[in-house]
Amino acid sequence: MNIESLVQHYGLLALFVGAGIEGEAVVVAGGLLAHQGLIPLPGACAAAAGGSFLADQAWFAVGRSQRDRPWVQRIRARPAFARALQALERHPKGFIFAFRFIYGLRTVSPIAIGTAGVRPRLFLAVNAVAAVVWGIVFSAIGYLFGREFEAFTGRFHPHGHRLWIVVGALVATGLVVGGIHWLRTRRR
Repeated sequence: MNIESLVQHYGLLALFVGAGIEGEAVVVAGGLLAHQGLIPLPGACAAAAGGSFLADQAWFAVGRSQRDRPWVQRIRARPAFARALQALERHPKGFIFAFRFIYGLRTVSPIAIGTAGVRPRLFLAVNAVAAVVWGIVFSAIGYLFGREFEAFTGRFHPHGHRLWIVVGALVATGLVVGGIHWLRTRRR
């Protein structure tokens, strides 16, 4: 099995999982892969939107069902959580739509929204629209700036190892940052 076959078989699944765990870096990398023709752009957008949507729905459910647990109480004590609740109180639908675009609030916001008593149907509807927009925007960034990225990295090709080094570095960076964030949250 060659590299193109592996990407075609597992690329969208990896993008789906990565969008839910890490976010923007993985989705932009998916756009770059689409630019290279290794995965279809509509598939990259759909996988990104689906992974983000599912992860946020899960965190919302955790916030609703686990709001009195000690680990959620520790998250509630964080300044980002308070900022998320303030923004949610001022503009509920707007905040639900926009939180995934706001650095530093993306992880805690679905939990905060769940603990705030937002109706599940409202969150589901607004989160679905926001996930689609987010998946398209960040996939398109990778796709549209593919040429510039190729020039920056020295014109890699789908058959070369540079593509995998760059994508691997983006994914690894995202996982490391996510892991550090998770550890900090857990320690608090």
